[in-house]
Amino acid sequence: MMPSFTMIDDFVADPHELRRQALALGYETKDGRANYPGIVSERALPIKGLDDYVSRIVGTPVVGAPDTLHGHCRLTLKGDRGKSGVHIDPAYYSGILYLSLPEHCRGGTDFYRHRRTGLDRVPATRDGVAAAGYADVNRLVEDVVNRDTLIPSRWEKSFTAPMRCNRLILFSPWMFHNSAAGFGTTPEDGRLVYLMFFAAAPAA
Repeated sequence: MMPSFTMIDDFVADPHELRRQALALGYETKDGRANYPGIVSERALPIKGLDDYVSRIVGTPVVGAPDTLHGHCRLTLKGDRGKSGVHIDPAYYSGILYLSLPEHCRGGTDFYRHRRTGLDRVPATRDGVAAAGYADVNRLVEDVVNRDTLIPSRWEKSFTAPMRCNRLILFSPWMFHNSAAGFGTTPEDGRLVYLMFFAAAPAA
């Protein structure tokens, strides 16, 4: 079974060089229609050996998920808002690498329990979905995640994965989570993260 959550410090050998490359990617124009706060890089930034490394950590082969923002970076400044709050990811497994400088790091990634249902994630089995009172997983996602995403009173924070420069967190995308608030006023002092969305590797 893949771990629900793993945290690894000092992930890349030269985080300052990776950060420099991340800031140079070019970023989309903010238009207020994005699901999540901040702006996303226009292209991905490959990290050599990433898929193999994460595969070893989670105990099953994974690859970057197509048609996602895998390998892109997100920059979030103070006051940035999105259309979604607490959410799940459209992936087999997720990861976030923090790239903000040590003196700017604050917050991190928050994980939640849904108060009404008591769930802290979407159940992985049909029996689990049924035990939560739903006929299928899509109805659960619609009623729990989509309906309550922007209603803070419906959620209780379980824990925060604290932001630290060059810290990687890997987690089940079905866990209810959200980024902590953005900070800073420029790319140099803002919240900078490297996004990872993995798919199960195809059978050989």
